[in-house]
Amino acid sequence: MEWTKLCVHTTTMGADIVSNALLEAGAEGTQILDRYDVLSSDRRDGMWDMIDEKVLTDLPEDVVVEAYYSLDRHPAEIRASLSEQLSPMKNGSMGFDMGSLRIESEQVQDEDWAENWKKYYKPTRIGKTLVIRPSWENYTPGPDDRVIEMDPGMAFGTGTHETTSMCMEQLEHYVRPGCTCIDVGCGSGILALAAVKLGASGALAIDLDQDAVRVAAENVERNHLSDKIRVVHGDLLERSEETADVIVANIIADVICFLCAPAKKHLNPGGVFICSGIIREREADVCHALEAAGYHIDRRMEKGEWVCLAARL
Repeated sequence: MEWTKLCVHTTTMGADIVSNALLEAGAEGTQILDRYDVLSSDRRDGMWDMIDEKVLTDLPEDVVVEAYYSLDRHPAEIRASLSEQLSPMKNGSMGFDMGSLRIESEQVQDEDWAENWKKYYKPTRIGKTLVIRPSWENYTPGPDDRVIEMDPGMAFGTGTHETTSMCMEQLEHYVRPGCTCIDVGCGSGILALAAVKLGASGALAIDLDQDAVRVAAENVERNHLSDKIRVVHGDLLERSEETADVIVANIIADVICFLCAPAKKHLNPGGVFICSGIIREREADVCHALEAAGYHIDRRMEKGEWVCLAARL
């Protein structure tokens, strides 16, 4: 089967926004090619050796988001729809550099893209003990490794993005044996999986996106944790009976600002709310919303342009 492949040139900070725009324009799937994701990975204990040097050579100099469309959509129609969505993002209107947003297109065969992105996704260590192993890669764990087997599919969350890796490091700091966790906007389910691997007795993974719920459920099953992690479709705020010791939300600043106050009823006494997906320019807004809701910032992390906060009531 042939596909139309569209590539949009952007920046690390703009990649997720562009990916969402491509999906809203009807893409069957997207992949982000960002050499910073590889270069910024933690490579202690020999993890550098797991990265094929040719991967870095093949990656573009800027960030490129690739998207694939079936041929029942005319390429000109797709480009027009995409240009309409991307146009308001130019000239610094987003508050940060989105890059050139240049669009390229070509025709590709199914086998050219369905498996191609996997070569950029290798076993990766996050924090001290967590290791993310793609389901198609071999890895021999060390005595203290907690290995999460992942196939992110079309859902966000491979662990390589700064926002995700910081959440995982925060979980490593806060999760205690027997505690419970809620992963809001779970994407691939990676944060719920990390919490349980770190000792949580149970986790709720919840997302509004049906594809994310499906992928997360598959990853939970893949890691043989269906007895400890429930994956549900819906909105946390509509599930008033759920409470946990740790709530983690890797979303965006605006949603965190909206979520932090009503999320309090889902947080057990002494619990912690971990939030990420916050660009540095919006950190003050999120801190203000947290403090207004009665939280105090307990721990802060920063990687690249992103900030992750852990707050307590």
